[in-house]
Amino acid sequence: MLRRYLSLSTLGFLLLIIHLITRVIHTTPQVYLDLWIYNAIAIIFVFSLIGVPSFNDHVGIAFLALAIAFWAAGSLISSLSVFYTINLRIELISNVLYMLFYPAAFIALPRLLSQRSRISAVEILDSTIIALGLGSLGTALFVGPVLPRLNGDMVMTFFAIFYPVGDLILVASVISTLLTQRVSKRAIIASSGIIIFAFSDFLFLWLHVNNKYVFGSISDDGWLVGLALLVMSTQFKASEQTSNEGVNPVFVALSVFLSATLLGIITLRPGYFPSFILLPTLLTLLVAFIRMTIALRQARSLGAERTLARTDELTGLSNRRKLIAEMEEIGNSEGALLILDLDGFKPVNDSFGHDVGDEILKQVAMRFHRALPPDATLARLGGDEFGVLIHGNYETSMEVALALHATMSYPFLIGKDSIDLGVSIGVAANNEDHDLLRRADVAMYRAKRESLGVAHFDFF
Repeated sequence: MLRRYLSLSTLGFLLLIIHLITRVIHTTPQVYLDLWIYNAIAIIFVFSLIGVPSFNDHVGIAFLALAIAFWAAGSLISSLSVFYTINLRIELISNVLYMLFYPAAFIALPRLLSQRSRISAVEILDSTIIALGLGSLGTALFVGPVLPRLNGDMVMTFFAIFYPVGDLILVASVISTLLTQRVSKRAIIASSGIIIFAFSDFLFLWLHVNNKYVFGSISDDGWLVGLALLVMSTQFKASEQTSNEGVNPVFVALSVFLSATLLGIITLRPGYFPSFILLPTLLTLLVAFIRMTIALRQARSLGAERTLARTDELTGLSNRRKLIAEMEEIGNSEGALLILDLDGFKPVNDSFGHDVGDEILKQVAMRFHRALPPDATLARLGGDEFGVLIHGNYETSMEVALALHATMSYPFLIGKDSIDLGVSIGVAANNEDHDLLRRADVAMYRAKRESLGVAHFDFF
């Protein structure tokens, strides 16, 4: 495959050189030169992309081949119309094929320039916003003055506007993609190809406006040179070091601001800019809205994931990770940690089964929660062990501990069964030692060992 790629691409480059040299010699259109050889070069470039080196992104290469194929088909039909009589419908098809080059190229280029195997949706949208924003500005400043006067022909006016706007958006797309990574040989070659291709379009438009364009002139080879550079860039790897931060949000914000400003100027001063810049400006704002919607959903999902990561799946309480995080934030403020371990839970769990045990744990969590002040944090640490972080003085922490102990004074009703359980509670006040978990655990084991119910670490 690689050998086929090298042979076909080499053949295409060789034919392009021959065409350029022959064009200097023959200044008038020639069927063999401007119809067959010219379009054969573009078709060879399409087939050469079938065997590109394996380090390329296959989706990007497929869309690049599709883009060049659309352009080659449009060029072939357009060339045929010069040498042979073709009806206007065929000419319209040629323009449609030329137009389809742009969306395919717009998809291909970011993937072609990026070394990463996967590009996030937000990164793609950010690049699109920058491309459309810069395209809107370029359209307002450069496209209007060179547009031909087409005397009300809406179809030709549409295509005359679409091509330069598409070129500007493609150039802006390359710029926005390069903002996220270091410049590589591949990026330089591919960017040069797009710039030369876009320049050829603008040169054709300018020559056409000034009645100086001649079919078969050497300026027509600019499109082929641009496509040749795009194909050549696939022989090189993209930059090995890419940014992990994606597109700088400053560029995204600036693009949205530019589009909103242009839209405001069009509204306040009609006619100051060409009305057709409404399309890229509105598209910029639309994509920005979509990007904001996705970002909000991602933020919610991230928040939900963080909540789940710090929540006990059975009881819905905070878990050990969440409790430890809050203990680290308590600092030197007054408070206490309570460790609660159920008495007699293991025999019940073994006798009645895990389903009953899980139901008891849920009911225990509800009882503990009802006995706590609103600012306390209740967490299940694992198994039948719970933790409570209290903000308050010594008296408050002891009152809460006794209230929690009292919640276990009446049995749990599971179906027809009445189950009695107890709880041992260790209390440790927050002080300069800050080893709350260890001290509360020591106090809890003392309470269990000596059947105290509640034990404070400072008591021993």
